[in-house]
Amino acid sequence: MTARASFRERYEAAAAANDSLLCVGLDPDPSRLPPGTDVDAWLRGVIEATSDLVCCYKPNAAFFEARGSGGMEALLQLIEGIPDEIPVLLDAKRGDVGHSAEFYARAVFEVLGADAVTVSPYLGGDTVEPFLAYEERHTFVLCRTSNVGAGELQDRALAGNGGARPLYLEVAARANEWNTRGNVGLVVGATYPEEARAIRELCPDLLFLMPGVGAQAGELEAAVRAALDARGGGIIVNASRSVLYPPGGGAEASRAEAQRLRDALREAVHCADRSAPHAD
Repeated sequence: MTARASFRERYEAAAAANDSLLCVGLDPDPSRLPPGTDVDAWLRGVIEATSDLVCCYKPNAAFFEARGSGGMEALLQLIEGIPDEIPVLLDAKRGDVGHSAEFYARAVFEVLGADAVTVSPYLGGDTVEPFLAYEERHTFVLCRTSNVGAGELQDRALAGNGGARPLYLEVAARANEWNTRGNVGLVVGATYPEEARAIRELCPDLLFLMPGVGAQAGELEAAVRAALDARGGGIIVNASRSVLYPPGGGAEASRAEAQRLRDALREAVHCADRSAPHAD
């Protein structure tokens, strides 16, 4: 049997094939759709319209869980229906004691078949470990998130290590320690470029999932410039609502917005590369 390619390998292959660092978040809110819309058919239409423009898809578990057992079945079918060449990152933000975390990891990776997941580090490394045991999958640890209230806890200064640094940098440092298998990533909001720069300096090799582009109005070029790794990649930039619910609606409008963002990201990478110092 052929060994399964890792999430990072699949992400890099999709990013190269589609010349894209764009991830489309799949957050189906029926209240934002015309009455009578078949939500699952609509999502399939969005995927069909954008699959050559993305490096990843990110379904958010909450929007499916809220629909009950039918929603969970829909999530399973959605993941199965995404083209094989595009990896799937389940935004579930799991976080529980070790024994429970083992079952959360089993559900995400074995039952639903996701290639990656988001988790909370608040309970410590032993609760992240059950996810990391799936070596070919990737686990993205919440670090500096994109929401308005993120700083209430994440910016709190912690004493120690010869000085004080914010909690989000402590999380980043721990994530580096946990990355013994090369399958740890970080959630770093595109809405906070300076924080992203500090995290990249501390974590030069980790993949960043960067939400906040589009509806949350992240500073795209500044965020990309701050977070790119030394090879000009290492980021997965997510847009959800702006692609799912563009003005006018419909798959063609979703494709147009995804293409706009894909191209804007590509230009931001090129600008960052041109401005980077080069050795003589």
